[in-house]
Amino acid sequence: MVHATTNAVGHLAEWQARAGTLPAILADVLAVCAQNGVNERECGDVLDLLAMLGCDAHTQAAALWFEIARTHPLAWEQRASALPEELQRLVAGQMAAERVWALHAQRQPEGGSEGLRRLLLAIIRDLRVVFILLARQLARMRAASTLPESERQELARLTRDIHSPLANRLGIWQLKWELEDLAFRYLQPDTYKRIAKLLDERRGDRETFIREALAELGQALQAAEIRADLAGRPKHIYSIWKKMQRKALEFSDLYDIRAVRVLVDSVGDCYAALGVVHALWPHLPGEFDDYVARPKSNGYRSLHTAVIGPFGKTLEVQIRTHEMHRANELGVAAHWRYKEGGSGDAEFEAKIAWMRKLLEPRHDEGELAKELQTELLEDRVYVLTPKGEVVDMPHGATVLDFAYHVHTEVGHRCRGAKVNGRIVPLTHQPHSGDRIEILTAKLAEPSRDWLSTHHGYLHTSRARDKVRAWFRRSAHEANLAAGRALFERELKRLAIPEADFAKLPALFNLQTHDELLVALALGEISPGQVSRVLQESQQPAEPPGVPLATARPTVFDHSAISIEGVGNLLTVLARCCQPLPGDPVRGFITRTKGVSVHRANCASLARLARRDPDRVIDVSWGQAAAQAYEVTIQLNGYDRKGLQKDVVGLISNANIGIIASSSRLFARTGEVEMRYTLRVRDFEQLSALLDRLAALPNVVEARRVGAG
Repeated sequence: MVHATTNAVGHLAEWQARAGTLPAILADVLAVCAQNGVNERECGDVLDLLAMLGCDAHTQAAALWFEIARTHPLAWEQRASALPEELQRLVAGQMAAERVWALHAQRQPEGGSEGLRRLLLAIIRDLRVVFILLARQLARMRAASTLPESERQELARLTRDIHSPLANRLGIWQLKWELEDLAFRYLQPDTYKRIAKLLDERRGDRETFIREALAELGQALQAAEIRADLAGRPKHIYSIWKKMQRKALEFSDLYDIRAVRVLVDSVGDCYAALGVVHALWPHLPGEFDDYVARPKSNGYRSLHTAVIGPFGKTLEVQIRTHEMHRANELGVAAHWRYKEGGSGDAEFEAKIAWMRKLLEPRHDEGELAKELQTELLEDRVYVLTPKGEVVDMPHGATVLDFAYHVHTEVGHRCRGAKVNGRIVPLTHQPHSGDRIEILTAKLAEPSRDWLSTHHGYLHTSRARDKVRAWFRRSAHEANLAAGRALFERELKRLAIPEADFAKLPALFNLQTHDELLVALALGEISPGQVSRVLQESQQPAEPPGVPLATARPTVFDHSAISIEGVGNLLTVLARCCQPLPGDPVRGFITRTKGVSVHRANCASLARLARRDPDRVIDVSWGQAAAQAYEVTIQLNGYDRKGLQKDVVGLISNANIGIIASSSRLFARTGEVEMRYTLRVRDFEQLSALLDRLAALPNVVEARRVGAG
């Protein structure tokens, strides 16, 4: 770890003078800087700030290599390939960020969020880039007074819109306050000077007051045997103005212009010191915040209270431990140490995930630029169009969702997609940074399968609504026919016997069977929902389902089957027809296994009934039916490499157990028939599985095996 002197003057020469004591990777780039000539003050300032943040030598070296790449590209090209991959990645992140700054300068004030999203794409690969960006921006802002007015204004807007919010989310308060104050100074110079003048005019009185308050509080803490370090807390001009705006107050009405900070050894001492403060001076109601028990989203921890202090003047008191203070001042940099090689460190990965989370927009950060104020209801992914434009979508969105996001007509005509130059299926879920190209046909022909949630083509309701609207514009008879085909296919593939479906539309709050079929065609009701309602309408209400059993039971809980007119009897599910909850069922009293439960239309049961009609009894599904049941499914299709692996993987991912399997290959035609005996929970789970299996390449049909 490299440390700089406390009073940094921002000149690179001081670092070059100490090159012999620095890590080789940093000493080497310092020598290159000396040979080529760089902005010594800015580079030295950046190194000082990175050292203050505790950044490693690779991070510091990357900051200098970027400056060389920017100002002396030939020198960079000659040496870049010989540098460690880690350094090259850190420099590439800074280069990407520079493109963001150019984009930010070009956009209109009411522009969208493209600039920030490009920044996120640039820095998410390695978050150390963030520290370099913040340090360099602060160094530039410190020297901004020498720039032309237009450049100074743009630099200040960039700081306000991007760098200050990033420093805030990472909790790096030392950089945040200075970035905010400098941006405010250049963007609103008159207001800045007015507040600064008010502060200067009262500086003498304020310093006298602070000395008196520190003396009184120090004596009280000493009497309570609490060891503490006390100091007056500087108030930043931007935060003063922001509070005046937020609370509609005049400068004279602010209570925290006068503030002290108390640093103690432990959390217990924090609350003990708080008691001393409130016993010493009257507490102002409504002006207490406990960020120790409930830290801020960026990890900030401290006790804040306001009191009426000496001379009857208001005083803000902040109380925290030394460790909290260190973490609050430096944010994530205070407890972040970069791993030297290796991988698979769970704690290390958790910290990366946590830091990334901090970079996401927050609802309570009203000072952010407009692009940061949109409500974030879920994680987002940031992808690129072929032209490099950024599109953000919800996590889980597919390339087909992307097509509809670009334009409704692009979605309707979508027939394929490329991600980073590679063809992918329409169900592919891209990651942040992926570049997506949509392949279109001349005619708009959306597929009804896109509306099925089981197939996974569309994740966003916005895209699904566009597909529904397209089909609504189609002829009513076409929708009716498509819905009828879906309905009949569902009954057939789940081997549901013909029954009276007259009551089915009412269960979906619809009037007629035709309305139900049209809703099916438009994807407003899924086939799986129909299966579930059919099941529930034919059995008593059940308690929530239990997890699938991992072992294959041969005897089921007697409460899963209700036997009319008979007490507790042993029950087994017939292997010949494998009934599921929701199937019409009847029982047959066996000689040794109790009651064998069959589907009502089971051919085996019919034969048994002809032979011994007195042993056939009425049964129904009981309250414990929500467990695991055996069912056999059959897949027909054309053989290909990896087909069975894909089928088994899909079944496994659905948390469905495989009890037995078999397959037959017809070599002459290349056709394949596969059968799997599974343990499923109910019709809905089975319907969803059959949907996914039927969508696999080379699978022509997936259905439940009917009664034997």
